[in-house]
Amino acid sequence: MKKSNHNSVATFSVISAFLLFSIAGCTAQKPSDIFTSKGKIEYNLLVEDEKMLDTIQYKTFQYFMNEYHPEKGIVRDRSQKNSPASIAATGFALPVYAVGVERKWISREKAVDITLKTLRYFANSKQSKTDSLAIGYKGFYYHFIGMESGQRMWNCELSSIDTGLLLMGVIFARNYYNQNSADEKEIRELAEKLLGRLDWSIFYMDENSKQPATISMAWKPEEGVTNWGWHGYTEGLFLYVLAAGTDIENPEKTYEGWLRTYNWKTPYPELSHVTFPPLFGHQFSHTFIDFRGLTDPYLKAKGIDYFENSRRATLTQQQYAIENPKAWVGYDSLTWGFTATDGPGSVYNFGNKKFEGYAGRGSSGKYETVSEDGTLAPYGVLSSLPFTPELSLATIKNMNAKYGKEIWGKYGYFDAFNPTAKWVSHDFIGIDQGPMLLMIENFRSGLVWDYVMKDPIIQKGLETLHFEYSK
Repeated sequence: MKKSNHNSVATFSVISAFLLFSIAGCTAQKPSDIFTSKGKIEYNLLVEDEKMLDTIQYKTFQYFMNEYHPEKGIVRDRSQKNSPASIAATGFALPVYAVGVERKWISREKAVDITLKTLRYFANSKQSKTDSLAIGYKGFYYHFIGMESGQRMWNCELSSIDTGLLLMGVIFARNYYNQNSADEKEIRELAEKLLGRLDWSIFYMDENSKQPATISMAWKPEEGVTNWGWHGYTEGLFLYVLAAGTDIENPEKTYEGWLRTYNWKTPYPELSHVTFPPLFGHQFSHTFIDFRGLTDPYLKAKGIDYFENSRRATLTQQQYAIENPKAWVGYDSLTWGFTATDGPGSVYNFGNKKFEGYAGRGSSGKYETVSEDGTLAPYGVLSSLPFTPELSLATIKNMNAKYGKEIWGKYGYFDAFNPTAKWVSHDFIGIDQGPMLLMIENFRSGLVWDYVMKDPIIQKGLETLHFEYSK
């Protein structure tokens, strides 16, 4: 079984390319809310489009209702029965349950029950430097955990980014579950415990490392810290905000290390942006943080905000599909979406057409592509819905019309398909399903943004890193 690991995708990006001063003080020392959610995206949806999004979200929601452990609350990495849990998929799942509440698919009590089991599991699980079967260390967690054993799987890494995604879900949960019942109080208490025990020093990158002052991608008890940091603009943007909000040492220096590695390019006229070929890198951070109007010193100098950066990245993929320099079957103005997905693999190779398996596919224009082999991902299109509503809606409707039931299954859209290879993945991946459902919800209601943006950790992180709203 292939590991669906967007961090391994971040590893590809390396090669080719969290709270407060102690959470116990959060309530007493909460800063004023400088940064706010702007709510849903203002866009007039047609009735049939509302119905389509309802269906997509509901079917996707079933993944998280059927693929979580009934006692531990952890969520399966992918829909294969032998798949371990992914801590990142579990992080995305926490706000997914709230979507279910708001859409009246499950009761609030059910969502509370699942969330409480999840937080209890992580709060009470073993943390150890030497026990390789523990699930974490220094407040961070291993990427993959056995669904039944509850132990580290595949000798995998203690992951900074996947722990970050887990904790962004925890941040959402502690703000959403704000009632005075014993269970909702316990959710907030457990969230405080989880958020309060991070020790970022384990991921320190010194001046002699490959990316000095950045946050390392991983640590292993057998090897120590990985000599690759989060750099070059990836999905890691939120991680620096989280780290700054949880008192990482020298947060400004750390963020400057990240910004130094940005690549600003102009793949097509009027689409200059900080590039990263796979779309997920432009979507994951925005799933939790409302970046509309938000700039840091780097983007302020460029004259755009992070939301606009992702909009341009999405439009760049459309232009690449129109250009279609490699002559893949199916590409056009309404058929695009290159991101981290499963793929056909080399067994489908023919002539000069070569195909990869799971890879971080992407395009930032003709001269900056990664593993781009004709494979398309519906989740890549829908996770850009807030950035490009008209285009994303037209594209997914076009995909439906062209490929129909071929790309649709038990949990909605299959992970990916490749018209050139005449191949469809018949699997579903948690870290693809989650952002798709949540970005549709942000587009429709702003739900995740509304509850994450108010958190003191996010407020402090953005302020510490000198984010500000563009004029």
